[in-house]
Amino acid sequence: QVQLVESGGGLVQVGGSLRLSCADSGRTFSAATMAWFRQAPGKEREFVAIISRSGVTRVYADSVKGRFIISRDSAKNTVYLQMNSLRPDDTAVYYCAADARPSGYSTYIKDYDYWGQGTQVTVSS
Repeated sequence: QVQLVESGGGLVQVGGSLRLSCADSGRTFSAATMAWFRQAPGKEREFVAIISRSGVTRVYADSVKGRFIISRDSAKNTVYLQMNSLRPDDTAVYYCAADARPSGYSTYIKDYDYWGQGTQVTVSS
């Protein structure tokens, strides 16, 4: 069972930084590919970043590449999203998600069965 709880959202000025955390209180964190998605007002949820079970492989959406960093700490059952050089169009609710399929590694929402409750990130200009 995977239970995800995000934290770290808030209000930040353009160019600022935030670090989001997503803790898994279940028992399958090490067996799950983890990802971050976001949903801006009036828009569909979109992929942001993904990290493999080992933490070695990471993929980013073009819109955040070079600014965001995804990482995971297996000892803490936590995945992070370090967000730098934030822009107003980064404003959204950010969700972490887990793909516990044996060979899962997907950027598609439909492939994720476990989701956190979301955390709001607002970038003000």
